[in-house]
Amino acid sequence: MDASGDGRNPRGPRARTHTRTRTRTRTRTGILLSAAAALVAAAVPASASQPAPAPAPDPVVVDCFSKGQVRPDEYLLACGDGNNRLVDLRWNTWGPKTATATGTDMVNDCRPYCAAGRFRPYPVTVTLSDPQPWPDRPGTQRFATIRLLYTDTAPAPVPKDVTYKLVYDTPSPTPTPSS
Repeated sequence: MDASGDGRNPRGPRARTHTRTRTRTRTRTGILLSAAAALVAAAVPASASQPAPAPAPDPVVVDCFSKGQVRPDEYLLACGDGNNRLVDLRWNTWGPKTATATGTDMVNDCRPYCAAGRFRPYPVTVTLSDPQPWPDRPGTQRFATIRLLYTDTAPAPVPKDVTYKLVYDTPSPTPTPSS
């Protein structure tokens, strides 16, 4: 306001617009600088900390050929003669402690003998558990137990709920006394 009290700016209407623009620019600059400072402050501690270690990979199930598999579609249970195979496996879970699937256990009835037998389907729920270190592959775990829960009938003489050990480690040789 001027000294005469008439409410006019002695510099004119252009000066008022210029002053408003300068104030808005300073406000925007202040907000942008504050935001940038906040981002830098948030980033500095994150970059100064150590990176988190990568999570261990989920365990594998070892097949008859000593190959580790994750979520296989099929799994041969009878490595020696091939007379028992899990097929059409649909994995519901595969985690660090257990893995579960549904599928079909195809079992040779071996009647009158295995070469002349027929493969019969048995619906089954499969659970892998008990992960153990795999000595042949450092840093890898393998499931050591498989549980088969037959959802209808089970192949005779197998019970409806059966658990097998999958890992057969060779025991250390027993030292023999020297003569």
